[in-house]
Amino acid sequence: MMFFLFPRHRRWLSVIPILIVGLVCQIIFTSCNPTNLKTAAARNVSQWVTSTIGDPQTFNYPFNNGYPHVFLFTTLGLTTLNGETGKIDPDLSESWEISDDNKQIVFTLREGLKWSDGEPLTADDVLFTYQDIIFNPKIPTDWKDTLKIGSTGAFPKIRKISDRKVEFTLPEPFAPFLYTTTGGSTNSIGIMPKHALDKSLKTLDANGNPQFLSMWGTGTDPKQIIVSGPYKMESYTPSQRVIFRRNPYYWRKDSQGNQLPYIDRIIWQIIESTDSIILQFRSGGLDIVEISPENFSLLKREENRGKFTIYNGGAKLSQNFISFNLNKGRRKNGQFVVDPIKSRWFNTLAFRQAIAHAINREALLNNVFRGIGVIQNSPIEVQSPYYLSPEKGLKVYDYNPKKAKELLLKAGFQYDAKNQLLDTEGNRVRFSLITNAENKTRVAMGAQIKYNLSTIGIQVDFNAIAFNTLVEKLSNSLAWECYLLGFVSGGFEPNDGSNVWLPEGGLHTFNQKPQAGSEPLIGWEVQDWEAEIGRLYTKGAQELDEEKRKEIYFETQRLTQENLPYIYLINPLSLSAVRNRIQNIKYSAVGSQAGTMWNKYELKVEK
Repeated sequence: MMFFLFPRHRRWLSVIPILIVGLVCQIIFTSCNPTNLKTAAARNVSQWVTSTIGDPQTFNYPFNNGYPHVFLFTTLGLTTLNGETGKIDPDLSESWEISDDNKQIVFTLREGLKWSDGEPLTADDVLFTYQDIIFNPKIPTDWKDTLKIGSTGAFPKIRKISDRKVEFTLPEPFAPFLYTTTGGSTNSIGIMPKHALDKSLKTLDANGNPQFLSMWGTGTDPKQIIVSGPYKMESYTPSQRVIFRRNPYYWRKDSQGNQLPYIDRIIWQIIESTDSIILQFRSGGLDIVEISPENFSLLKREENRGKFTIYNGGAKLSQNFISFNLNKGRRKNGQFVVDPIKSRWFNTLAFRQAIAHAINREALLNNVFRGIGVIQNSPIEVQSPYYLSPEKGLKVYDYNPKKAKELLLKAGFQYDAKNQLLDTEGNRVRFSLITNAENKTRVAMGAQIKYNLSTIGIQVDFNAIAFNTLVEKLSNSLAWECYLLGFVSGGFEPNDGSNVWLPEGGLHTFNQKPQAGSEPLIGWEVQDWEAEIGRLYTKGAQELDEEKRKEIYFETQRLTQENLPYIYLINPLSLSAVRNRIQNIKYSAVGSQAGTMWNKYELKVEK
């Protein structure tokens, strides 16, 4: 997963508004370079102008855990997820064969594949990606989590058969294997260029680590980044924009033999304010904007006059939640990751359950989301066949402040004369809640949660901070108490969330083990229910019988809702407004490149 945060492998997603596309660049953003854009227009260069709230984290795909990211445009895997059907389609590979015992998969690459610099893309690049990067113990990448097979966490073996054929041999059947190969999205695996990166893996820095760890950071000249996708990077100006240029060596062609993609250039504007994004769309300068609840009504009224269409893909394949830091570890200097007093609160199950009952999710849905969404109770999306509904036994925490107080009192908490909640030692119950400041919907959610918890005597210090700062706290410093964010998956395969639910996973944020190369923690421990969820995710990946798999993942949802490592809130709808002059739209909520993005290579701009 990624941060939406959201699992194909779950990743952090920084904001709800993801994409904004435009044509007449000189009127789009005041931060654009007018000379560059007018020159492009004068040459009749077709282009998108997209937007994002924050700067890219990295240009080195194995180290990315944010969303959106540049690899949506640049990087391919052996397969891809079809946004219309939700099925896995060929991409760099033209076909694959699976043995009768489900332990061998042979991929056949397309003939004549090339990297963006014109070099051949062959089976050697596939071996390099898996053997030298993913399976390398010195390379800390979340890609490892999706490929750990069985209770031992063994990796598959990979063998080159020919320049176009590679064979994976699995230690045992592994149901989600094909999903891990759908590159260019969330945390599925994208193939990396051996000829450009091999030396950096063999060369060590002063600390004895491969130079690959510092390769292709955002300080690298984007023109040096070698890619396989429909677009390559042309330039990056921090806090302003990333410019992508059509990759002349991209493999796809249309039915008439024309080279894809159709559109020559993409300008990915970095804009700090969602208000500015909406303003630019309403002024006619942009072609596409993802709709958030606070601007839906306004844009719906302008749909006809503005000559755009609002597309609805249904509920997003994502989650919004709050989570408490359950980490009991401490540094070598004796400093605890979490204040031991607060850690005792957070690690008390009744405390977390009381918080869940105290949050008015109906009010969140109606007031913050304007009814544009559904209440969420599970880490698995409602569209997935593995989703467990409340009718079939999923535990639900209804809004019940009275029950919340009862749970707290039974757990030994108490109230003073001012109705302030105290713990058994008389400490005032007070903690910090953080979210990303760029996302106004989350800021509004945090304000209501702060108010809801005040009604049961808890003081919440709510702080909205920069997204990249927030992710650094969650992934590296681990210095946080409670956060509000989300994960994106993009598909229906539960194992996409393995980096969230395996105790040593890269996004196991509620009890995060330090990343490879970081200072280890003393006293870091995994609770029994936490280990059981991880065990079930491993078991679910081993099981090929669909009905048995469902039962396994049903049990994981029962455990997550009983123990509440994440308190789920609202799942918004996938809505975008698209100018009618953008053609070939196949709008979908499926795939982490959802909406208008998943078939970007087919989009055209009406001249």
